[in-house]
Amino acid sequence: MKTADLIDSHAKDLSLVHLPWRSFGKRQSFAAPIQTVKCFEDNSEVRAQLETPGKGRVLAIDGGGSTRIALLGDILVNLAMQNDWRGIVLNGALRDSAEIEDMDILVFALGTSPVKSAKEGWGKSGCEMSFGDVNFSPGDWLYADGDGVLHSSKKLI
Repeated sequence: MKTADLIDSHAKDLSLVHLPWRSFGKRQSFAAPIQTVKCFEDNSEVRAQLETPGKGRVLAIDGGGSTRIALLGDILVNLAMQNDWRGIVLNGALRDSAEIEDMDILVFALGTSPVKSAKEGWGKSGCEMSFGDVNFSPGDWLYADGDGVLHSSKKLI
């Protein structure tokens, strides 16, 4: 179901994740529960999560809105696909955008940066977090397509 139709029929149960998204990848949409990662300019915990079975989930990453440092690149996106992650929503930047465009995944990010992240082990997963005027908890649901990203605390479709 398209996000426009979904919000028309479930407006009271959905929130728009209101950020100036750019989308990457060949996949057109996703509807899946989330796992959360909160980090800033260090993608150690992002890698740790993407190395685990995604079980059809989406990884929601709060990178503090930084577009100075990339938290995601083609290697980690490839890892996400290998481990059955449905998609990624990144409040931050990615790199290797041309390669990611050709991958069978849907990634939302604020922009791109060629600069790789620190690897100091900063960050945590499975936490509550907030960005784009939305509060996220592990197990919440994200619905996304070319029109945007919608959040719900429960599965709607």
